[in-house]
Amino acid sequence: MTRIIDLDATAAKTYLQRPECYFRSDFPPYISFGTLLKDVAKVMGGQAYTAFQKPKPERAVDMAGVNYELLSTKDGRFAWRPFELIHPAIYMTLVQTICEEANWKLLQDRLTELYGGAVECTSFPMASDGSEKHDAVQVKNWWLRYEQRSLELSLEYTHLLKTDVTNCYGSLYTHSIPWALHGYETAKEKQTDKSLFGNQVDFHIRNSRFGQTNGITQGSVLMDIVAELVLAYVDHLITNQLPGNKDFHILRYRDDYSVFTLNDQRATEVVRTISDCLRKVGMQLGAAKTLTSTNVVEGAIKPEKLAGIQLEDMDITQAKTIQKQLLRLHAFARRHPNTGAIKRLADNAFQKISKISDVPDDLHVQVAIVCDIAAVSPGAFPALSGVLAKLISMAPEQDRRGMWEKVANKMRQIPNNGHLEVWLQRVTKAKGVGLTFESSEPICQIVSGQAAQLWNNDWISNPALVDALDVTKLVVSQPEELDPVPKIEELSLFREYAEFS
Repeated sequence: MTRIIDLDATAAKTYLQRPECYFRSDFPPYISFGTLLKDVAKVMGGQAYTAFQKPKPERAVDMAGVNYELLSTKDGRFAWRPFELIHPAIYMTLVQTICEEANWKLLQDRLTELYGGAVECTSFPMASDGSEKHDAVQVKNWWLRYEQRSLELSLEYTHLLKTDVTNCYGSLYTHSIPWALHGYETAKEKQTDKSLFGNQVDFHIRNSRFGQTNGITQGSVLMDIVAELVLAYVDHLITNQLPGNKDFHILRYRDDYSVFTLNDQRATEVVRTISDCLRKVGMQLGAAKTLTSTNVVEGAIKPEKLAGIQLEDMDITQAKTIQKQLLRLHAFARRHPNTGAIKRLADNAFQKISKISDVPDDLHVQVAIVCDIAAVSPGAFPALSGVLAKLISMAPEQDRRGMWEKVANKMRQIPNNGHLEVWLQRVTKAKGVGLTFESSEPICQIVSGQAAQLWNNDWISNPALVDALDVTKLVVSQPEELDPVPKIEELSLFREYAEFS
């Protein structure tokens, strides 16, 4: 596997302009950003978006809603995760800026300088060679360099403390980007120098977010690289605060920290230093997710993954056992909502249930249980929608529409969850289902042929660029063309994304 940062500037630029790098999410196959991104790049012709914007006070930075926010709820209630689709014109400018040969070389050299201290970083985004999708490569990297490395360290250490950053992307102080690239003193001396590489990146990100200095967009590989740069700078600060790391080892994957020591006191001291350094860039550790263990092997694996392993061999291929197995899945979802483990188990259930041919007597009960699993773990809905589609397809034809209407009404009770509605649209408008689907989610409205807006384009003065941003290009086919029960291959992207959650 090759890290993106190890590519040359031209290859990196080509890679980051791919639609799966622009937005890392699991959408149905009829939604794609590929054509729109190509058209935007063609119109811009290598120029910055600033060449296409109106003068003050109608610039991008002067307007709200330049990026599009897609909400996904973590628990079906109040814990929401916002993904942002950065404005394509600003995204293309950021890619162009970062991948200019001199800038890319500076970034490569700076990361080499920042890495290699007290913190072992295992998370820099990897490039796919085309044989696998981007997120599938990240999953392999996480398993090999983080989870397996954690188990290996049990030979040397007896205590493990695991913690992570609260709202990492949303709290990152954008002015820390030039600090990370050029060093704090240099960046401070040149904070008004618009030609400074770090200032340019900071400027473009803030311009897409109404001038805010707190937070970067979450959802693109490009912003993963920016976050990784700032976290590498924090690693460097930690190294300076903890000289001589013979009695501890820090392993970091993105914003997750694992601290290996020989006693609890030392672990606490190290985490205090990590916390102090994170605050300098606007971040803080999440106390609620901090776990300690004196069994490194057990502590190295997520509790929900250990619990999930016990359920992975569940036999749900016989109709008479489906309800029991779904209830077990429901209990797991209540204990570990919206985790990668529940998404993986839901996908396993879909793959097995999709092969069932005998109609169960308790079909309506099974549908109700699956809906309630989705209510507490909405992130698993892509796989659960496949389970629902299979179960409802086995009902008498005259009952199917009514069952789908009940499912849709149940799912609409989950607030602020555009991601779930995208997948609900896929199964309720599939071939032969034809349910009238109403949604306030703009992406769903676009798929339905309604007028909707994702990005605020009022700051753009060039009509050709506005035309290139026509959101109807996102729809490359229709949900009505798909079979009511998704094929296993259709959820391959969700499968990879679930593993990475």
